[in-house]
Parts: sequence; C-alpha cells; structure tokens
Amino acid sequence: MQIIPVILCGGSGKRLWPMSRGGFPKQYLALVGQQTLVQQTALRARSVAGAAPPIVITNAEQRFLAAEQLRSADIEASAIVLEPVGRDTAPAVAVAALLALQDCGDALLLAMPSDHVICNTSRFAELTAMAAEVAKEDFLVTFGIEPASPHTGYGYIRRGTPLRDGVYQIDRFVEKPDDATASRFLQEGGYYWNSGMFLFKASAFLDELRQHAPAILRHASEALEASSRDEDFLRLEEASFSASPELSIDYAVMEKTGRAAVVAASDLGWNDIGSWAALSEIAPRDDDGNATLGDVLTEGASNSYIRAEHRMVAAVGVSDLVIVETADAVLVAHLDRTQDVKQIVERLNECHRCESVTHRRVYRPWGSYEGIDHGDRFQVKRIVVKPGSSLSLQMHHHRAEHWVVVRGTARVSNEDKVMLLTENQSTYIPLGARHRLENPGKIPLELIEVQSGSYLGEDDIIRFEDNYGRGA
Repeated sequence: MQIIPVILCGGSGKRLWPMSRGGFPKQYLALVGQQTLVQQTALRARSVAGAAPPIVITNAEQRFLAAEQLRSADIEASAIVLEPVGRDTAPAVAVAALLALQDCGDALLLAMPSDHVICNTSRFAELTAMAAEVAKEDFLVTFGIEPASPHTGYGYIRRGTPLRDGVYQIDRFVEKPDDATASRFLQEGGYYWNSGMFLFKASAFLDELRQHAPAILRHASEALEASSRDEDFLRLEEASFSASPELSIDYAVMEKTGRAAVVAASDLGWNDIGSWAALSEIAPRDDDGNATLGDVLTEGASNSYIRAEHRMVAAVGVSDLVIVETADAVLVAHLDRTQDVKQIVERLNECHRCESVTHRRVYRPWGSYEGIDHGDRFQVKRIVVKPGSSLSLQMHHHRAEHWVVVRGTARVSNEDKVMLLTENQSTYIPLGARHRLENPGKIPLELIEVQSGSYLGEDDIIRFEDNYGRGA
C-alpha cells in the first residue's frame, strides 16, 4: 500500500526567537546541518520504501517559503495546501486524507511535523515499515520515543497489549507530568514520549473522525470542496475551515479510538527542538561543555550554547547560558528558562515590534530585501531580484524611491516609460508614480534602494498587477 507523507509546516516557533520569527519560523531554518528542517523532513520521508510525493500543509504567508525550499531540495510535492487559519493538526490531516482518497484511492498517511530532528534516517525507515504493517490492519499508529530522561516537557504514552514485536496497543495518553511523575514513568518502563508523528490509512482516520469528531470532518470536507487553485497551491475555503474545531489528532481521535497503537521508536536521535535548551542537547560540545556556532570566542565559559550569525560574540566567565546573535536582536537566557522566550515574543507583539515577525533580511517570492540604514524620513535597503522575476506593478502614497543598480540588469517601468539599467546606473521613482522592477537577466539583480518620505512602512503599497496573487 502506498505511503503518502503529510508534512505539517504552518507553525511559528516562538521559543526559538530571535532566529525563528513569525514570517520565517524554525522549520525554514538550517539549525542542525546544512539543510533546513522542512527539507530534512521531506528527504527523510522520501527514504521510506513506497513513499509518494508529499502533501504539504502550510499557510498563505509561508507558501513561497515552503515551495522554494522544497524546490531547492529537489522535492516535488503532490499538493501544497494553504490553511486560511490554523486549526491544529486534526483538521489539516483530515484534508490530506480526503485528498488522498480523491487522488489515489486509499493509502497510508505518514503525518509528520516539519520542525523535528531525526538523526538516524535508516532507523526511521525501518520503524515506519513496522508501523505500516499494523496500520494496514486499520490501527492508527503513533511513534513513541523511548525516554532518555524524566522530561517534563513532553506528553507520554503508556503501552498496552503487544500487537507484534515493538508495536503495542495504547493503554492511555498522559499529559505533561511533573518531575516526580516523569521519574516514576522512567523507572516503571513502558512509557514513551509522544512524538506527534502518525501513520494510518486515510480511510481509517476519516472513519474515526466521523465517529469522534464529526464537525472536523464536515468542515474539512466543505473547505476542500470549495477550495481554489492558485498556481502551485490549493487554497482551502476560509469560512468552512475557520468553523472547524481546533483540535490535535491526539485529542480528536487518538485518545478516543479503540484502535490506537504505538511503535517503540528507539535509536532515532529524535528531538523536537522545542526550545534553545533542546537544541543545545544535540549540539557538539567542546571540553568546557560549550556548543558554539559561528564566530565565537570564550574565556572561562562553560555549559553554554552560543550562536553568532553575523558578528563575533565573546563570552567570559559565564555558564549555563544560551546566547544567540542575529543581525537585529540578541538573546541571552539561562538554559533553565529558554521555554520562557515565547513571553518575549508576546511582549514584542503587544508593542507591535517588527522583530517578532521579520528578520532584517525579508524573503519574498521574487527575491529578498534587507534593511541597511534608517532614520527620520529615510530608509536604505538592499534588494535582490531572482532571474526572470519581477515585483508587482505598484505605487506609494507617502514615499519616493531612488534605485542604484550594483549588479545585473534591471528593467524599470516608471509610469509610461520603460528603461534598462545596468551596473552603476540609477533612476528615481517619484511619490505616487506607478512603477515596477524586473530582472530580465540570467544572474541575480542587486540594487540599493533609498526611500524618503513621511511614512516608510511596508503597508504603503498599492498593487495593480502581481504575479504572485498578492492584493494591495
């Protein structure tokens, strides 16, 4: 029976700020190794015998990130489904199950978060094959991680009757325990961390939804039936999907069904990277217990995770810290308090600070822009446009722009005038003028943009034409 990976990648990753942000969350970052987490997830799924191209579930804001990262890893998705709002995992996977039944008849769905690390890919493939044999018998299988410590940050699964070697019926699910309870679970044995990965028949999952969470199935069906195609994306209908209850697969189905099973997932090298402390656990350490990445110098520092993305970071006489430097923000936190980083993000959001949403370099479907300098009534950006790409035909009410080409060739539309600019040439876009920037060449176009005016926010854009389906 065919296995269809379902990659869930619409999360925000608040606990890994300042690298993970609302507009560029952790699944799109290369936190471990050279590939991003979503790329690692897709490639890991491809290693499973009989795996089909994945169904990717994300949101409209992240659609081009997901598509570009899959393309650059040579992964072709069978569908990229856009949720209008987040409704947790049960509605998302319900849509994937309905799609699978439409496109290829019944199949096994391998539902996976896109932001986990699994170091042992071959072992993952072996365990998936074990789980598949049980799933073919209409069991809904989850992957239970054999606990290495009395961790209080995970939910637990208690195994029940053996179904075959290494696979058990689930006796019960347990919420995140306190220290004493987690220690007791470890001593007793038979308990696993709940990984949030699942394998089941599309039909079996929908049957259980129909019995235990019929509203989710109804709204998912309506949203898919009224969906629309947008280039490479499938947009779910907003009103129907928004009306769905917001529930995880665990709460909607797994804790209620009598056919829940768990495969004992050992030797995976699994980590959900739920915090900087979790990431530090799998990072290589030096003789002082420090994990350092980038241009880092230490003197008398110990047991710390120190990451420099843009500048040198020096740490002297400190211990048990997380220090993360980015172009526009620096985090310093005690290892025991990294779960609280999300509270900083919430405070940034309350103050409408952009640092919770975007990096200094912001990615767009046509390329990227990066803030270089800003002050009263001016702003300087570096803009990169991919070959063959173009920005929207647009105008601004409050700012004028000067463009200087530093590399490549620009085709500039300025009202009724069209011109080609090459290296060291420049042009001026007056306030209120309809204009467009295109790269007709074969190499990236790089230019410096100087904005001047009374308001320089990104929302001062009126779009008249756009290749990427973005409105004003």
